[in-house]
Amino acid sequence: MSAVVADLEKRVDALLAEHDPAATERLEFLRARFDAGLAWVWYPEGLGGLGLPQEHQAVVDSLLAKAGAPGNHPEKNGIGLGMAAPTILRFGTDEQRRRYLRPLWTGEEVWCQLFSEPGAGSDLANVATRAVRDGDTWVVNGQKVWTSGAQNARLAILVARTDPDLPKHAGLTYFLCDMTDPGVEIRPLRQITGEAEFNEVFLTDVRVPDSQRLGAEGEGWRVANATLNNERVSIGRASERESGMIGVVSRTWRERPDRRTPDLHDRLLRLWVDSEVFRLTGQRLRQKLAQGQPGPEGAAMKLTFARIAQQASGLEVELLREDALRYESDQGWTQVRPDRVDFTGRDAGYRYLRAKGNSIEGGTSEILRNIVAERVLGLPGEHRVDKDRPWKETAR
Repeated sequence: MSAVVADLEKRVDALLAEHDPAATERLEFLRARFDAGLAWVWYPEGLGGLGLPQEHQAVVDSLLAKAGAPGNHPEKNGIGLGMAAPTILRFGTDEQRRRYLRPLWTGEEVWCQLFSEPGAGSDLANVATRAVRDGDTWVVNGQKVWTSGAQNARLAILVARTDPDLPKHAGLTYFLCDMTDPGVEIRPLRQITGEAEFNEVFLTDVRVPDSQRLGAEGEGWRVANATLNNERVSIGRASERESGMIGVVSRTWRERPDRRTPDLHDRLLRLWVDSEVFRLTGQRLRQKLAQGQPGPEGAAMKLTFARIAQQASGLEVELLREDALRYESDQGWTQVRPDRVDFTGRDAGYRYLRAKGNSIEGGTSEILRNIVAERVLGLPGEHRVDKDRPWKETAR
């Protein structure tokens, strides 16, 4: 046993001795775990971590799970944990880190993402939402779209245009927006599954204090790219063999030998191999993340995740035939506002429809292919006529 693991075991024992999970309220325990540096051990001391390599988190999680300790429900605050937290850690002031990271990790404050707009989805740098300085505050006006979980969110990461005279990538600034402030209106968007995971958000004269600006004025594109790289790693995550969609279709295959054909068998094996390569590559990428920040390689992970999910869910529909075309009575169309997204839960029909969104959310597959081509493979970039022109002069 390494000295690091032995020290972590002592820290976990001390936490459990002082806060017995059977006799401690969930929120109190989670706060104590954060303060003990056992929330995310690769974060700095005082911010929920111990400054250790990320792989040691599995030791802590395993020990606490065996003791029956409560978890922090990451599925309910995926944007906060996977995107907002690492961005705040990298670009936030000390005051911002202390203010936001603890309630984010414990789940007291759920986050959403105010990035995409009706005219700036794939071309995110083209956002038109304006933030105008007024003393120590910014007045924000505009519309955002495809905002997952906005109906449950207390806070949001927001990209807005602060200087329309600069080229589109240079005139953006990144903010932390309170979703309960006056002027924030949330409307549901129903998707192909019949649910409304997503929302459109209207911002009308919303006042955001300058203390909630993340990074320097005009640095929004750089900060947003760090968020997006973390998002792609977070979406394209698979830690265990046969996890995710390939695990679902593999179980279906084993349970329905009467539906097997040589063609389906061949396709399943190819997808299984692809999924295993994807999983192992993800482990390597997470090690890179633990040492700093993810790079453009995260685009390839998210791109692969979407392809495997769509092909595997499609294969399952073919395997189940007409049985895959039904929703359970208490799901699908009747559950309009789900509390969380379960890519691999419910029935085959839901999984097939929901997987269609995987190639859009978190960056469309077309844009991600451009990122891989230009920033990973070093191929020539596409010709962009508006790259150096003032944003206000570009066509929209």
